Amino acid sequence: MSLFPPLSRTRCVSWTVGSYLTVNIEPLPPVVAGDAVTLKCNFKTDGRMREIVWYRVTDGGTIKQKIFTFDAMFSTNYSHMENYRKREDLVYQSTVRLPEVRISDNGPYECHVGIYDRATREKVVLASGNIFLNVMAPPTSIEVVAADMPAPFSRYQAQNFTLVCIVSGGKPAPTVYFKRDGEPIEAVPLSEPPAASSGPLQDSRPFRSLLHRDLDDTKMQRSLSLLDAENRGGRPYTERPARSLTPDPSILFQPTTENVPETVVSREFPRWVHSNEPIYFLRHSHAPGSDGTVEVRALLTWALNPQIDNEALFSCEVKHPALSMPMQAEVTLVAPKGPKIMMTPSRARVGDTVRILVHGFQNEVFPEPMFTWTRVGSRLLDGSTEFDGKELVLERVPAELNGSMYRCTAQNPLGSTDTHTRLIVFGSASGPPGVWLTLVLALTVVLELT
Repeated sequence: MSLFPPLSRTRCVSWTVGSYLTVNIEPLPPVVAGDAVTLKCNFKTDGRMREIVWYRVTDGGTIKQKIFTFDAMFSTNYSHMENYRKREDLVYQSTVRLPEVRISDNGPYECHVGIYDRATREKVVLASGNIFLNVMAPPTSIEVVAADMPAPFSRYQAQNFTLVCIVSGGKPAPTVYFKRDGEPIEAVPLSEPPAASSGPLQDSRPFRSLLHRDLDDTKMQRSLSLLDAENRGGRPYTERPARSLTPDPSILFQPTTENVPETVVSREFPRWVHSNEPIYFLRHSHAPGSDGTVEVRALLTWALNPQIDNEALFSCEVKHPALSMPMQAEVTLVAPKGPKIMMTPSRARVGDTVRILVHGFQNEVFPEPMFTWTRVGSRLLDGSTEFDGKELVLERVPAELNGSMYRCTAQNPLGSTDTHTRLIVFGSASGPPGVWLTLVLALTVVLELT
């Protein structure tokens, strides 16, 4: 199915006893917004010219806007026309030039011609032709974002992940597709978004297991020993229970949880891994704009595996007839690593307002991480157990907070990292007047779980 209406080339012939008039407009291929366009109306007659009128037709043909008029009764200027004699007939070409065509110029145009009948020299003979001007526009912007972000990281639960490519300003709608590490992704097309309560996404191909547990003997023994420690009264480890271990109906895979002691940190815990290449699912949506352009959103969904997806390069590419080469936007999936903590003021005194801020990482992080602050061994100053946000504000710190340790957890679906920093509060000390306690102790510990 063609994206454009067929090229229009109309021929209208009007006859009288004494004269005839033939009108046609030269067809035009689709043009790109910003280009110069010339509309050409050719007509042949053996009569005398009376008038030429160009119209732009709008509102489905109900309104005709006059854009050019030539009246032979009041003008002797034929500079806009070319003519030559052929077997006693006159052949004319009337042109209208649009120096910088816009999307709003898209639509039908008509050329109306009138002549004087050669026999009566007074009667006017009329004929017309029409053309459809199809104006294309290349996309003006493209970006790739992660859906439903920020989101927590879970070592024990498979998560569906969706990249959204947003392409705006194109006419007609562009073709959007994804690549991974430079290779095109073969995705299963979806016409509707998956239901929140549905099971694992499946395509029309024979079902194959998406996931399996990567367990060797060493890891199995570690897991069993950890479970034994819990049964003996060890404190169970919870990893953001309200967020990562509570089953989410939007997740399309069944979660599996394990309890491990809080003091144990290991990279050997079993994780979800793919037994085969992941199956990608692709869905498109179109939203028409008021100016005739279209916004296209392409959604790529798959079961995220941090072991193979961390540092994977995904690109969204766009093909469009108004583009000489594809547009592209790309992102690299990266877990947070090495967060940098800044505390102001650097020398806090009793009663000051202290701000502790994450102001960067050792690497660029995508998707956007979520930040959670806790006070080690106690509640925060306002009595809450944790605070979500990039910046933790402590209003009017008391002397009792001196030496307290604060933990910032930065996480995205690809990994998690903890940073600890100690608050030192300066206050008056015994001794000569004007002497302040200058003992400073700051400790930063980084723990990464990827």
